[in-house]
Amino acid sequence: MPLFRRRSGGEGAQDRAGRRGFGFGRRGAGSPAATGSAEPRLDPTYGDESARLALRQAAAGDWAALRPTLAAADGAELSFLVGAMSDVPRVEQWTSRALADTPDDTLLLLLSGARHVVWGWEARTAARAKDVTEEGWKVFHQRLDVAEEQLLEAAEREPSWHAPWNFLQMSALGASLGPDVAACRFEAAVRRAPGNAGSHRIRLQQLSAKWGGSHEEMHEFARSAMLAAPEGSPLGELVALAHLEQWLALPDGEDRAYLTSPAVVAGLQEAAFRSVLHPDFVPVRGWQASFNAFAMAFSLADQPKTARLLFDALDGCVTEAPWHYLSRDPVKAFRAHRDRCTSYWR
Repeated sequence: MPLFRRRSGGEGAQDRAGRRGFGFGRRGAGSPAATGSAEPRLDPTYGDESARLALRQAAAGDWAALRPTLAAADGAELSFLVGAMSDVPRVEQWTSRALADTPDDTLLLLLSGARHVVWGWEARTAARAKDVTEEGWKVFHQRLDVAEEQLLEAAEREPSWHAPWNFLQMSALGASLGPDVAACRFEAAVRRAPGNAGSHRIRLQQLSAKWGGSHEEMHEFARSAMLAAPEGSPLGELVALAHLEQWLALPDGEDRAYLTSPAVVAGLQEAAFRSVLHPDFVPVRGWQASFNAFAMAFSLADQPKTARLLFDALDGCVTEAPWHYLSRDPVKAFRAHRDRCTSYWR
């Protein structure tokens, strides 16, 4: 889902980072490792070969090969896989044809609905609302209408699934369905997956000033969600994302002063050490998104020591958000900030 891009541009970081270690919990396959020297790359599968195969199958339109993978996925894994596939170009073409033949296939309906949400945002583009063309708005809403119908049907058929509600949150945001619908869909999503970071990120956007909310609502939600979650939960990243959203809204000069202010730096430190840098943090699928959010926030806040902890753990794994706020090339932005933070402590 495109967001407005912004190009821009570090410490007295707490020594407790060194005393407590990385706090990454029990390391396993795909867990953070303090290396940080790999060439930065965007990888929606986070290095998972089975997920890469699934994306290749989605690109090829091989539903017969792909369906067993989705059928075997649990709630969070299904949401992740469908989300990754929804970004694959032309998925809407073969899913529409396949649905004509097998309209009762709920997995196929879910994938088609999710793709129509992302496909709709592609038509809208990342431009500010006032710069979107009339045709762009028309196509955007046409595609979202299809997504709404398909996702609501999928949710009705499979009441326990989280994935339809996750994408219905995104659809509600784009279609401006109002705060009541947005809140209802978020509540439906978190009932099925209480700690899901993706649904919380969408809710944060819904409450942001640029989508009709306010900075106050956004910060309150971020902090409340962090404190309600157990220590070691990735939801602390919401605090970092909220500060980045407010930074994004400020004019040049004021934005840097905001992020480097003692209160904001203290809030970032509290959130990081309560979540991704806490000893109880256990990496799950997509942990890299939380680390990228904190790495960017600490780097912009002139906290290179803490930022380097996160960059080292990421070992070059870049997520598009939130680096797209800095550049149309997230990898370039990531590399520049990582190298600056690394060289500072050589």
